[in-house]
Amino acid sequence: MLRLEDILETRDMIDKRHLDIRTITMGISLLDCADPDITVCARKIYDKITRRAEKLVSVGEDIEREFGIPIVNKRISVTPMALIGGSCQADDYVPLAIAMDEAAKKCGVNFIGGFSALVQKGCTEGDWKLIRSIPEAMARTERVCASVNVGSTKAGINMDAVAEMGRIIKQTAELTADHDGLGCAKLVVFANAVEDNPFMAGAFHGVGEPECVLNVGVSGPGVVYHALQSVKGQPFDVVAETVKKTAFRITRMGQIVGQEASRRLNVPFGIVDLSLAPTPAIGDSVARILEEMGLETCGTHGTTAALALLNDAVKKGGVMASNHVGGLSGAFIPVSEDEGMIAAAESGVLSLSKLEAMTCVCSVGLDMIAVPGDTSAETLSAIIADEAAIGMVNTKTTAVRIIPAPGKTVGDRVEMGGLLGSAPVMPVYGASSADFIARGGRIPAPLQSLKN
Repeated sequence: MLRLEDILETRDMIDKRHLDIRTITMGISLLDCADPDITVCARKIYDKITRRAEKLVSVGEDIEREFGIPIVNKRISVTPMALIGGSCQADDYVPLAIAMDEAAKKCGVNFIGGFSALVQKGCTEGDWKLIRSIPEAMARTERVCASVNVGSTKAGINMDAVAEMGRIIKQTAELTADHDGLGCAKLVVFANAVEDNPFMAGAFHGVGEPECVLNVGVSGPGVVYHALQSVKGQPFDVVAETVKKTAFRITRMGQIVGQEASRRLNVPFGIVDLSLAPTPAIGDSVARILEEMGLETCGTHGTTAALALLNDAVKKGGVMASNHVGGLSGAFIPVSEDEGMIAAAESGVLSLSKLEAMTCVCSVGLDMIAVPGDTSAETLSAIIADEAAIGMVNTKTTAVRIIPAPGKTVGDRVEMGGLLGSAPVMPVYGASSADFIARGGRIPAPLQSLKN
């Protein structure tokens, strides 16, 4: 039974603490769209997406009005396009990305994910074609997001793909230089990617998923921050319990919205992903949550421990609130999308090395980080390799979304606007990793016993 005080508390979370449904994402299988003729394949892709997702935005807007709950984004994820394009007799898959983009515009969604390849153990010819199509695809589309999974705990790390992705990121930045390398903000490199992630840029519809499914991403850093203000000076046991209870409330709201949207769209309900995903707005920051625990500035000593507590408590609270919690579920630390992270990076306290340490205990990895435009492809590949190793050894999802901003240097700022925010350009190490990356091959999967 709903109590009046619970209803009023939820209303207050929405009105004053930035509580929202960050995204409802419809996953669509495109396996039946494969065709040797890439023009026919592209038409099939457009037709199926627009047919399946025709009412996604209108249903989301109806629920917003009726429930009074903001649904910030309506999005689509599709089968990794390398699997579909593999049937096409074509040299590149840019026409498929354009078909995705046109379908996204027709449906009214702001992003569509799935221009993706899963190459953790090796690359097919179709995988290479997709990967090498990414720079032009990102330059010629507005709403398409790309991702490549280069490693996993069971397969190890495909270092040939890692080396190539450094070059691909550089090319993407160059082709979108007139927008500060914005194409790189739509490109993420994973290890241990999940099949039901509703968040961009890494969303794709896994081959183990049903024909069509609805996943929900919920967020509420401002709600957690406000809750912790009531337990100042209390032991960490109390802090963890407070975060758990708050995460439970947030996730329940996502469950209700997801089930209702699923019913109206007549598609199965998939998962709720409770990820504390910040925005550039004041009061909606993960960094400020960590500082509320007692850190002067995010990035100082103790930050990794604070983030570990936050990430774990969010997961525990979310799991109790929904039968189907999935995706990434935890805390995101995207620098450009978090005003507290931006301030910490500009102060010099939050460094790339500290962010890498934090990724050992958070939901994803190095996210929305701007580095100097002259950063070499080999350095970018080495950063990806480091993150993939963290994910591989710790059996967790890690990722890199990094922007080598053309013409920018340390201290400059990259402006992307909207939820993507702005990022200070952060320094990278000057010592070369080129010989390391040039080795190629595959880093073997780690031993799953004798762990210490």
